[in-house]
Amino acid sequence: QVQLVESGGGLVQAGGSLRLSCVASGRTYIAYAMGWFRQAPGKEREFVAAITWSGGSTVYADSVKGRFTISRVNAKNTVYLQMNSLKPEDTAVYYCAQSRGSEYSLKIEDYRYWGQGTQVTVSS
Repeated sequence: QVQLVESGGGLVQAGGSLRLSCVASGRTYIAYAMGWFRQAPGKEREFVAAITWSGGSTVYADSVKGRFTISRVNAKNTVYLQMNSLKPEDTAVYYCAQSRGSEYSLKIEDYRYWGQGTQVTVSS
């Protein structure tokens, strides 16, 4: 079993920045790709960003490309999401998730373990 705990969410004005963290514990974390997803009220959960187990490759949703950066420090069992130039439409609950394999995926069904989520609210 793997436990994922997100932190770093909050209320920020448009144009501001936040850094989300996700700490993993339990079974081996290093060998798996990690992803960030988000879910806004009344909408389906959507892909935000993902990173391979080595951290050598990343992928982003078009809506956040150039503004968000995903990274990981395997020695700390932690994955980060640096969010800059935030917009009101970025408001959502953000979830980190561990993939079923070492390569990243954009599909929700390819992620096995999920955190409880952290709220990000961007005011206009």
